Amino acid sequence: VQLVESGGGLVQPGGSLRLSCAASGDTFSNLCMGWFRQAQGKEREFVAGIGWSGRRTYYADSVKGRFTISRDNDKNVVYLEIDSLKSEDTAVYHCAAAHGSRWLVLINDIEYEYWGQGTQVTVSS
Repeated sequence: VQLVESGGGLVQPGGSLRLSCAASGDTFSNLCMGWFRQAQGKEREFVAGIGWSGRRTYYADSVKGRFTISRDNDKNVVYLEIDSLKSEDTAVYHCAAAHGSRWLVLINDIEYEYWGQGTQVTVSS
């Protein structure tokens, strides 16, 4: 499975972004998808996960209410909508995929099998 993220950039505090992750190489609708981020000097952290159909989602407490994960199984894309950006959201955002099962939303990085290269999000005035 190949994952390619896009949509990052420099945004002012309070702004919004939509990150995209295009997947190829396997049946996308049979993949659990997730977003993680890694700020400079910090460990990678889970942000959001979504199940096969898109009906099940899970968020880190730090992003609940501001981040929305979704997927389009026809386009093989998973999205991360980020609102009310804060400086502490500055990080490289990585998309991840795993086969899992239809009932799961995966939240631990060790459960994911495939990773994208990441897209930089910088929040600064």
